[in-house]
Amino acid sequence: MRHQRQLPKRSGSGWFAILLLACLAVSPVFAANHDADDLLNRTGEQVSSFLGQFSDVKCTEKVTQEKLGKDEKVELKEESTYDYLVILTNTSGELSLDESRLAVHEAKADKKNTSLLVTNGFATLFLVFHPYYAGSFRFTAQGDEVVAGHLLSKISFQHVRGTRSVAALALRGKEYPLEVSGTAWIDPQTAVIQKIAAEIGDTMQDVGLKTLRSEVQYAPVPFRGMKETYWFPSQATVEVETPRQHWRNTHRFTDYKRFSVDTEEQVANK
Repeated sequence: MRHQRQLPKRSGSGWFAILLLACLAVSPVFAANHDADDLLNRTGEQVSSFLGQFSDVKCTEKVTQEKLGKDEKVELKEESTYDYLVILTNTSGELSLDESRLAVHEAKADKKNTSLLVTNGFATLFLVFHPYYAGSFRFTAQGDEVVAGHLLSKISFQHVRGTRSVAALALRGKEYPLEVSGTAWIDPQTAVIQKIAAEIGDTMQDVGLKTLRSEVQYAPVPFRGMKETYWFPSQATVEVETPRQHWRNTHRFTDYKRFSVDTEEQVANK
């Protein structure tokens, strides 16, 4: 699967960009638990269906970029708004996932030339569970947890070293694969993912990345004239620390709208 990104304009002379990439398609590694195995299979099917639904909608993405100082104090804050959509195509058996942003409002250039974090692709973190991607992760059942009055199953995931990663650090023209691990909260009845938290260990300190933490929350989105309610990303938070700098980006997704293209072909009678 090919995953392309269109990045917003960067701020400052020094910058990091965190991207979600495609990973290798191999057999998934499941936990030795039949219930977990069943939930993982159903979640994979749900994600496959969801991916088609997600590519049929567009929304408004509001991005808040913050540079934090001592005691979590915000030193610099910029806000931008984009028309956001994901385009899914399948050409010659190769899936292509294109994330597109059209600027509605972009933050003004920082006069102090302070570096900010650029993050993309975290709305599609659910792809960890997609059958095409799942082979790069080891999954383990972590029991159940009540969240907002709903019983959810917790499934942890750990990137399998030696396989391609779903995330990378873009730094000075190079991309460094990241060892991503985390936990997903899944409705055991519907197999719908309601939240994902992910992080990396200390494997990237040699290039200056100390910690990376992210959390993606999903919310039900009803559409007029449709009985089914879809769960789409509502907020993605990404926090990154280096030995000297600390950033936090928040992506908020609102105003989901379905779109379709109808083509009618008429042939003249001869």
